[in-house]
Amino acid sequence: MRRRRPLRAAGVVASAALLLPLVATAPTATAGQPADGALLQAFTAASAKYHVPRSVLLGVSYLQSRWDSHGGAPSVTGGYGPMHLTDAATALAAAPHHGDGREDPRGDGARPLPAARSARGAAPVPAELPARLRTLERAAKLSGLSAGALRRDPAANVQGGAALLADGQRRLGLPLSADPADWYGAVAGYPGAGDSATAATFAKDVFEVIRSGERRTTDAGQRVALPASPRLEVRPEQVRRLGLPVSQEDGVECPTTVACESIPAPYQQLEGADYGNHDLGNRPASQKADFIVIHDTEGSWETTIKLVKDPAYVSWNYTIRSVDGHIAQHVPTKDVAWHAGNWYVNAKSVGIEHEGFLAQPDAWYTEEMYRTSARLVAHLARKLDIPLDRQHILGHDNVPGTTPGTIRGMHTDPGPYWDWAHYFELIGKPLRPTGGVFGGMVTIRPDYDKHKPAYTGCAEPGKACAAHGSGAVRLHTAPRENSPLVKDIGLRPDGGESTTDVNDTGARASTGQQFAVADRRGDWTAIWYLGQKAWFHNPWWRPTAVNAFGSVVTPKEGAADVPVYGRAYPEQAAYPPEVPVQAVTPLPYKLLAGQEYALGQRLTSEYLWAKTFDPAGHRLVRGKDVYYEIQFGHRVAFVKAADVTVRPSNQ
Repeated sequence: MRRRRPLRAAGVVASAALLLPLVATAPTATAGQPADGALLQAFTAASAKYHVPRSVLLGVSYLQSRWDSHGGAPSVTGGYGPMHLTDAATALAAAPHHGDGREDPRGDGARPLPAARSARGAAPVPAELPARLRTLERAAKLSGLSAGALRRDPAANVQGGAALLADGQRRLGLPLSADPADWYGAVAGYPGAGDSATAATFAKDVFEVIRSGERRTTDAGQRVALPASPRLEVRPEQVRRLGLPVSQEDGVECPTTVACESIPAPYQQLEGADYGNHDLGNRPASQKADFIVIHDTEGSWETTIKLVKDPAYVSWNYTIRSVDGHIAQHVPTKDVAWHAGNWYVNAKSVGIEHEGFLAQPDAWYTEEMYRTSARLVAHLARKLDIPLDRQHILGHDNVPGTTPGTIRGMHTDPGPYWDWAHYFELIGKPLRPTGGVFGGMVTIRPDYDKHKPAYTGCAEPGKACAAHGSGAVRLHTAPRENSPLVKDIGLRPDGGESTTDVNDTGARASTGQQFAVADRRGDWTAIWYLGQKAWFHNPWWRPTAVNAFGSVVTPKEGAADVPVYGRAYPEQAAYPPEVPVQAVTPLPYKLLAGQEYALGQRLTSEYLWAKTFDPAGHRLVRGKDVYYEIQFGHRVAFVKAADVTVRPSNQ
């Protein structure tokens, strides 16, 4: 999203006091790091004490946290522990931001943005949330456990969640039944949704998990399994007992499997010729959308909604809420939102914001957020005819700068902690090998939960981040851990070194990205990356990439190098007199002879001239030049088809 300067999250104060004892059947464990199997025992104990079926507890917890505890740190919505008990007053404040505000959010560089549209500080999580969203306070009263225990001890947290579900069941006038099907209404009400559609979607997802079963090892090393119950019945009619209002879904472009409402971004005239905060369009009749760009908000839901409703700010198409996966649409897909910092990408993409903070790995993206987002992306891909791969589904951190001067200001969200592998599984396109060892390409694919590279800068510059799963691998100049990281001359024109900072994309490759293999040596694999050979650790017993086969581009015979671009603009002769010619400016990189880069898509050059409030003044310029999208570094780039040769990756 836009670079802002949010307030820092207030950390949970450690206490030397012993946590309150749990029931006798609860496991003995160190707070935050229960013994292996203890978390599953905690679910069993809480189920017995509060008469909530264990499968219901496990299903709700999985959708809220995937059973992770996140070391006692709060989520973006102030939620704690496996049951995501919310306590915004303690979690008050946002996380470190992922940029410094230099990116032009519209991304055309041709018109200065008014001061009102510059980067802003994200407001903190509001302390006075509705009672339905202050679940930790209620859980403490119902369970008799202290708020501190509910925040820090996973076993206590599970008991607090069970107490809430049992109380919800009683409030609905339903029995504390041993049949999970009888708990549909209580489950729907658990996340505190404000409308019936969101509550129903959450309950449906929980019961789908119960029916299909799940198992995983948590962030604390706990092995947890939920056996499948494929014949489990559901009782969706119970949702009506919650008495929630019906959300306004008229005109939204969302699948029927999610809860979606319309919160329009304003389109209005500002001072002089300026206007905001998006451009009216006629896609796909005018242009085809080729990309879906995944962002995080670097702020709370409340702040994000305020910003997108500000006509002097920027815009994006959708926002997805953390706690329950609720979706708001702001800009129709036919129109052009100002979200990517690259005007060419803006004109050919849809932008989706996710409530969260990239630099705070424990302010997690909930499973429900991942699931509703994946359904939205799959729906949009079908509607807009966008292939489901990482050449078309980009992170904001994969969008290239448009000129050498814009590279350093490009955004870095959703960052190295976004679980791309899980996301594509939910989308229905899991990232699998597409070639053998001689295929000539690799797809980056570490085991997210086990792959924990060191990062710095999550809390303050230079300070180590908490160990956390990651979908990104680090790239070196030689096949050794102690060798320097590869350099990015776009980020550091002075030749400075890449770092391990969580926002530094200079020596990083992310899950799903494909690269041509340059070399292999022992447990290390080299790829072509930003004009150089880049090595990453890829041992056979814990691979961080899978083999692939596809098409690659290389300079045409006789060319020592070819230029690389951040946008695919037309040649000068294509522009009509009323449209200023846009410079086709190379980036400070070269695609060198003997190097190969994975081919993404073939694109005919285009430029959307949209500088007037009245869309009648807009012009779409199409040229004869053809470009290829390539995976050049952490970000994609474009090369002219006339400069390169396309060939199979195994030649």
